[in-house]
Order: sequence, then C-alpha cells, then structure tokens
Amino acid sequence: MYNILVCDDEKDIVSALTIYLRSEGYQVFTAGNGREALEVVDREDIHLVLMDIMMPGMDGITAMTELRRHANLPVILLTAKGEDTDKILGLNVGADDYVTKPFNPVELLARVKSQLRRYLQLGGGTVRPTAVTIGSIVLDDEGKTVAVDGERVSLTPLEYDILRLLMLSAGKVFSPAEIYRRVWHEDCVGDNPVAVHVRHIREKIEINPAEPRYLKVVWGKGYKMEGEAQ
Repeated sequence: MYNILVCDDEKDIVSALTIYLRSEGYQVFTAGNGREALEVVDREDIHLVLMDIMMPGMDGITAMTELRRHANLPVILLTAKGEDTDKILGLNVGADDYVTKPFNPVELLARVKSQLRRYLQLGGGTVRPTAVTIGSIVLDDEGKTVAVDGERVSLTPLEYDILRLLMLSAGKVFSPAEIYRRVWHEDCVGDNPVAVHVRHIREKIEINPAEPRYLKVVWGKGYKMEGEAQ
C-alpha cells in the first residue's frame, strides 16, 4: 500500500481527494499547510505528495523547496487557473507535475499512478529505508529498535521518536520547541522536557555522554545528530 500526503488548506478539496485516493487503495495522510506537510513527511513513510501552492503559514513552493533538501519523493502541485507563474516556479524548484483545479478525478489518479510508477519502479527514487545508520548507531524503524556497536539499547517510545527525528535529518538543528511539536504533536505549554530526554538518550548511545560524539547541542539553537546517515 502506497502512502500519499494531501496538503491543502481547503477542507472540501482534501476530503474529495481522500475519497478518490482511498477508492484506489492508497493510504492518505493530510496537512493544512506546508509546515504540517513537512512534519508528516518526517514522521511517516510518504511515497507521493499532492501539494497546494497558495496556503497560509507556509505555502507549497516554500514547503517543496525545503522538502527537496532531504527527500526525492514525487510532488504534484495543485494549482488554480491563472497561477501560470507559480506553476513554472514550482517546476523549476523541483515539482514533478501539476494538476489544475477544478481537477478531473480520472486525470488526477492517472498522474498519481504515473509518478508512483516512475518513482518506485523505474529508478526515480526509493522508499525510505527502514534502517538508518550513523556511525555505530543503527536505528531499525520497522522493528523500532536501536543498536550501538551491535548491542541493542533500550529506549522509551519518546526517546526513540526523538532519536529517529534527529537521525533522519542528520546535520539539521532542531530547537527544543520544534522537537516537542514533532514528537508530542502539540505545542509545549510550560517546561519543555526535551533536554531531559536528550540527556537520557546520550547516556544510552554515547561512550562519554559528557562529550557526545553524535547527539550534539548547538548552544542557543537546539540539537542535531552529527554524521552522515546511511
């Protein structure tokens, strides 16, 4: 089953697309703006994105530009008539195709199938691997396990989700507030517990937690995983 993300701030369009796509056997995830879309892609194994251009908070062009920095999955833009400039800009920064609203369901599904076929069967890309390795750390997302130097380490679900977020975006700095929002799926109210969880993760994956090799703090900004994911 392929996972498709529908990102549009118009709920009626999201609802209609969800119905069309589910009728073809796809699993559908939804987002109301570009920022939410990036969070879903970080969290889920998404194979294709249907992205509106004009949205509040973060528009589709900005979101797609950010997405292209660390993912190669196909993006089909949902555009309104008269947005020719935005269509061209979208294609220039990495969109694979576009569909003009109001769209024909048959045409849209044909374009979705075409992009998935290219992406998954003809070498246009690969499905996100279930295992991510950075140095001596191996995170198996299918088995929800973590091993260091071949030895399993026991992480709580929250610790696992924080480490997964950082490993999948190795080198990127996440603020404590952003980590909380992406892992807890809500905004933090009161004291942010991320620092405590990070300390516990370090104690389990680092040889010397006081001088971490992998899970680094960027003072005044947040945390990142040092190293190149494989």
